[in-house]
Amino acid sequence: MIVVTGATGTLNGATVEHLLERVPADRIGVSVRDVSRAQLFADRGVRVRQGSYEEPAALRDSFAGADQVLLVSGNDPTADMVGLHRNAIEAAVAAGARRILYTSQHGAAIDGPYPPAAVHAATEAILADSGVAWTSLRYGFFAHSFASMLGPWRETGVITAPADGPVPWTSPADLSEATAVVLSGERSLDGAATLIAGEAVTLEDFAAIASELGGHPAERVVVDDEQWVADQTANGDPEQAARFMLTMFRATREGYFAQPDPLLAELLGREPRGVADQLAEQVGA
Repeated sequence: MIVVTGATGTLNGATVEHLLERVPADRIGVSVRDVSRAQLFADRGVRVRQGSYEEPAALRDSFAGADQVLLVSGNDPTADMVGLHRNAIEAAVAAGARRILYTSQHGAAIDGPYPPAAVHAATEAILADSGVAWTSLRYGFFAHSFASMLGPWRETGVITAPADGPVPWTSPADLSEATAVVLSGERSLDGAATLIAGEAVTLEDFAAIASELGGHPAERVVVDDEQWVADQTANGDPEQAARFMLTMFRATREGYFAQPDPLLAELLGREPRGVADQLAEQVGA
């Protein structure tokens, strides 16, 4: 059995949908906080059990009988995410899972400037010490997230932000499909595996793409880090949130997300969706 956590969320919910196209429903289970939200899966023959990373006993029950468990990473900056991930890994091991998969992040690194990357790296270390086979799916940054880096360019015609570097913004739909390919056994992956789009772009590239889509020039303006933080807070954003976003800019320009990898295209059997298509969707929305 394949058990998927976080299946009521958009990303892993889509992964389950892709799995249903590949394996019988009675070979799929989901572990969710609120079982009522997973009724659409239960109606189709998927096993639905309650479980959360805060409740190890419930997790063990929700993982029972699983050959593979897909753990979705948490994103609560106020929680001990490494500790919660440890709970989930230990529950999967106790339940007898033969392989644990985890949704990590491209550029995972203990000593990088972007704090979530350290959480993922620490979780990967726990997986490596778990005693069972493991796969860390290092997802590229989700394409819908680039809106916060671009700012109000559609109104101003200007992308104003600190210095940045290339990022392979990746479609969550492509990631869900590729993850289902791995879970269904069509491709086996051991250890850390990077799943990213085929092109890495800078904000300068975004400006060029946006200019073509909008029919009028979009300008890229680089500002000093501290000036950018001051501007964000003057516009009503909490300083803590602005400084967190600044760590992302620092990581991009230090090259943490610049390394290409063809694996996602190989799993999909086609090229992943590019930034131009994804930005066009946002412009047309």
